[in-house]
Amino acid sequence: MIPTKTRSQEIFDRHQEFIFPAVSPYYGDTPLVVDRAKDQYVWDIEGNRYLDFFGGVLTVSVGHCNDEVTRRTAEQLQTVQHTSTLYLNEIMVRVAEKVAAITPGRLQKSFFTSTGSEANETAVMAARMYTGNPDIITLRHAYSGRTLVSMSLTAHGNWRLGGVFDGSIRHVRNPYSYRAPVGLDEERLLDLCVQDLEETLATVTDGRIAAFMAEPIQGVGGFIVAPQDYFQRILPLIREAGGVLIIDEVQTGWGRTGRYLCGIEHWGIEPDIMTFAKGMANGSPIGCTVTTPEIAEAVDGLTFATFGGNPVTMAAALATIEYIEEHNLAANAELMGARLRARLEASKEAHPFIGEVRGLGLMQALELVEPGREKTPDAARATALIGAARTRGLLIGKGGLHGNVIRIAPHLNVTSEDLEAGCDLIDEALSDIA
Repeated sequence: MIPTKTRSQEIFDRHQEFIFPAVSPYYGDTPLVVDRAKDQYVWDIEGNRYLDFFGGVLTVSVGHCNDEVTRRTAEQLQTVQHTSTLYLNEIMVRVAEKVAAITPGRLQKSFFTSTGSEANETAVMAARMYTGNPDIITLRHAYSGRTLVSMSLTAHGNWRLGGVFDGSIRHVRNPYSYRAPVGLDEERLLDLCVQDLEETLATVTDGRIAAFMAEPIQGVGGFIVAPQDYFQRILPLIREAGGVLIIDEVQTGWGRTGRYLCGIEHWGIEPDIMTFAKGMANGSPIGCTVTTPEIAEAVDGLTFATFGGNPVTMAAALATIEYIEEHNLAANAELMGARLRARLEASKEAHPFIGEVRGLGLMQALELVEPGREKTPDAARATALIGAARTRGLLIGKGGLHGNVIRIAPHLNVTSEDLEAGCDLIDEALSDIA
């Protein structure tokens, strides 16, 4: 008798037949096929329930199908679904006002798109038009998206597809403390990073740049947190070269890092341009580029985004942001993030293959290494861990240049009960792969 395929296997077969092979899901030949989700849980098509500690890559910020966000999105869906920016819609203006009120410094003018890739591309365009310079400097281990410019900004070989990239984008050493050259403490690593930026400006540019671009915490890079003095050290060099500072908050924005709504506020820096996406609208497709009035005015000409500022997405974004504010979720992320960090540090003590725990707020990571082999990345164990966590009923992610970093990001309104339950499942999964 021929075994009957599960519904998951049948859908996976159809996926392989009709979807680009490059769209590769987690869990190999047994991918998770999502059927429904509510608040902190996801159910697969076979009826299994999972506690979600990854949120669609830090995108479901206030829980799946959040009642308040869903209600307000549905109300807009039944009123006006689409206009494009050729007509005005008040909800887009309200979101822009909210972004201007929340972001640090003089950031006031927003341009809305559908993705973080587009937001980053818009930021690069604006910086080049404002300064008149083409060169952009960004960091190794950065991830900026999947358009031509954003893949050029990305410094992960496996995420740079097509082989033709923007030749005016340069990458400098990132302050990756765990993987600093042997013998360098954080202060000497910062000296090295500053020296590398100085040499890059002197050798592969004419001394003038459009912008320096960075994530405060590199997301796909493996939640690499910039040292506290990093931006203060490099900002004078950027200004001297005529450049502006672009901060990519696609993953770190809207309370994710705890205490503040914008991650860069931990470093006390006021950027010239910031970009957002992901958790800004709790899963609705959005991108946002916000900048100063003078930089916005330098974008001289006509442009628009067909789906940028879409009223349904704007309703979801405004509802999400106001929910985060009204429930003080940045403070919750700080509190729950500290508890999560303490649990993960305890797990590190029990498992020598955890090389480092790092992150801020509800954006925490475990870097897995081969014990006794000088920080050798262990990608196979990371894959095994996310599989073991799934078996236990928990969804977590992975990242890092070598695929050896576990990314853990519960929703911002996670309760202490769910946090402890998730940490217990992580400990059980760690024991499973030990």
